[in-house]
Amino acid sequence: MKILDRYIIKTFFGPFLFIFSVLFFIFIVNIIWTQMAALTGKGLTTWELVRLFYYLSASVVSMVLPLTILLASIMAFGDFGERYELAAMKAAGVSLARVMAPLFFVSIMLAGLLFYFQNNVTPDFQRKARNMLYNIAATKPALNFSPGQFIGQIPGSMIRFDKISGENGENIDGIFLHKSAPSYEDQQTIIARNGKFVPAENPNFLKLFLFSGYVYEDQQKNLNFSQRTRQPNQAVKFDTLIYYFDVSALLDKALEKEQITNDYRFQTYREISGTVAEKNKENQQVFNSLNNNLASYTGIYTVPADSANEGKLAKAQFDLQKITGQQRLDALLSAYRKIENLKKEHKAQSQQIYDLTKSRNRIIIYQQRIIAYSLTCIIFFIIGSSLGSIIRKGGMGLPVVIAIIIFIIFYVMNLTIENLSWKGRMDPYLAAWLPNLVLFPFAVWLMRNALADSPLFDAEKYKDVFKPLVSRFRKKPEHERYQ
Repeated sequence: MKILDRYIIKTFFGPFLFIFSVLFFIFIVNIIWTQMAALTGKGLTTWELVRLFYYLSASVVSMVLPLTILLASIMAFGDFGERYELAAMKAAGVSLARVMAPLFFVSIMLAGLLFYFQNNVTPDFQRKARNMLYNIAATKPALNFSPGQFIGQIPGSMIRFDKISGENGENIDGIFLHKSAPSYEDQQTIIARNGKFVPAENPNFLKLFLFSGYVYEDQQKNLNFSQRTRQPNQAVKFDTLIYYFDVSALLDKALEKEQITNDYRFQTYREISGTVAEKNKENQQVFNSLNNNLASYTGIYTVPADSANEGKLAKAQFDLQKITGQQRLDALLSAYRKIENLKKEHKAQSQQIYDLTKSRNRIIIYQQRIIAYSLTCIIFFIIGSSLGSIIRKGGMGLPVVIAIIIFIIFYVMNLTIENLSWKGRMDPYLAAWLPNLVLFPFAVWLMRNALADSPLFDAEKYKDVFKPLVSRFRKKPEHERYQ
């Protein structure tokens, strides 16, 4: 490797590593912020939280790396221009294309690395992260109760609360708690007016304070049938009762135990292709069933007829002038009901078709972006290096602003097109690649201007274009009016 190539690569990787660290931290903080509500009060250790966010961090690399390449290339070539190093290289006979060449190959390597990471590493991390989040939710189910519903998440208990309040859902009203047991074991049911979850000294238990209630017990253990029929129920009234839920069975399960295994985000590019094929086959079967079901609404009044008198029967069936008034009203009422039922069925089927289409298109977009985001790295490098050589400004000022604007445009295009594809208004393959297809001509145009030393961002150039128009409407000084 030549000294010049080493210098160019070294200049690029200086801001690259710094920017990647900063952006990675910002995206991770965003993940922490969005997941905070689901993790608060779960009693997780620091090491468990670190593992969780470590697994979640893999999903942000696909967005952080292209943005880092864009910003680092703008800063690197902006520094070259600001320090007149580009001018010195050109004076020595080194073209801008030759200066870009080593970093172009570096961007190709980074694109390949991103593809390998998304195809082989991210699925494993996604599987661990989703299963860990699921197990965390099951570990502390107290904060996940829904008022008015029986919850059986805690082993050995069936619980229902009428009302849940408090910042972390710790205050509860209208408590019904039944201790699950076999038919020939002692039965216990607790009813309380209100209660409160409090932290337990032992993390293997959930601690619940119950106020103003009754404990109903039916002691049946070691009793025969006749004894159980004569055994009276026992009721104990209490003002305050402390109840512990044993969640050790949940806690003993590793937080990374895989209970969700059928998500497409856990698969490689080739495996997702098989999933898409199966999804297409399943959707086609559903669509055929929906078509047959919808067609049945239109054939209610179809009558059997042979070829000889088919037209005669059809004409007699729908000729309202030849039937009596009441029969005419009955026919119109039946037709109206038929149309209304058809509308309702169509509305229900439209929602089902939308859900199936959205599910399929989401899988395809996710698969295609494994490659699309890798090529985005190369496109962003072309844009960044061209812009940097044109604006000739380094540092964290103008380059950062330009890079953020370009990335926001790219991100908004991704979201907009993704939503259109989910609604079935755009082919998912096109939706995944369209942002790259839009940015690539822009990148080529910028590179051509950079290679031609075009003063693209020279303010004087645009002033000269509008100068005749401005001078025409500008008020002349007094001494020029009478010359």
